[in-house]
Amino acid sequence: MDPEHATVNGVKSPRRPQRTHREVADELRARIRSGALRAGQRMPTQAQLADEFGVERGAVRQALRILQSEHLLTNVSKGSPATVAPDLGKALTGPFAVPSATTVALAPRIAAAFAAEHVEIDVLCLTSVSLTLAIGEPLREIYAGRLKPAKVDLRVLLPAHDIPLAFPVPVTGRGGSGPLSPVHRRWLAMRNAQGRVLRHNMLALRASHGIDVSVSFRALPFTPPMKLYLLNGSEALFAYYTLTRRGQEVDHEDLEMYDADGLQSTLFGFERGAGPRDTSFVDQSHRWFDALWGTISSELALTG
Repeated sequence: MDPEHATVNGVKSPRRPQRTHREVADELRARIRSGALRAGQRMPTQAQLADEFGVERGAVRQALRILQSEHLLTNVSKGSPATVAPDLGKALTGPFAVPSATTVALAPRIAAAFAAEHVEIDVLCLTSVSLTLAIGEPLREIYAGRLKPAKVDLRVLLPAHDIPLAFPVPVTGRGGSGPLSPVHRRWLAMRNAQGRVLRHNMLALRASHGIDVSVSFRALPFTPPMKLYLLNGSEALFAYYTLTRRGQEVDHEDLEMYDADGLQSTLFGFERGAGPRDTSFVDQSHRWFDALWGTISSELALTG
């Protein structure tokens, strides 16, 4: 008899709730940490894991991709069992125990998010260049046939085109810092170009793979001092824009500017279920983003 339907003194026991992919990931992570699964060891097949945990194979794949993004597993694919990473090292401290630069940390988290059936990503940033680069990893997985979400909803908040930016700005004020200044025009061209590439690449999935994709941009009336990535309602990735003084050629003129390198901004991660503080940060970040999206933000056309 199925233990989920066993009776005690004639009373049928309630059905156990099915485990989530994150609970499967947590259990497998604990086995790796404890040494029950050793470095270099081949994992059970996805079918075996699905049977063990009583979940669909899709949940197993999502769990394995989370552990792959944490560098605990390698060779995660539909066709063969994954392998515990041969050099666990820093990976055993957890994916966010040692925060990394955005250019290193963002792509694997975005790729793990795309293992979900319905992908929901909300982003607040200055130009979306980090997001455009990071989204390339799950796109490659989709075109290789290793990922296929049914639906993707992407929302992006960017500074409006006609506001005086806090940064990037010239150090001396030479050339000005308003919407008509060379520095502002250069930022705006990058904002629009990156946004258009991102939108084109995402919407192309409709025709190529039949994925229901929605990409929306809205404009903020201020310069964000930080960037935020919210993934599937369960993760919040946060980084400060740290300003530095550097030289830059703008309109064939060398200018000293105050600017931030978003690709190198240190990314901190918070995960719902990882403790009260993490869960509260994720929830509050979602509420903050939704409030900006629904109140003071405005239409953004990526042209002006």
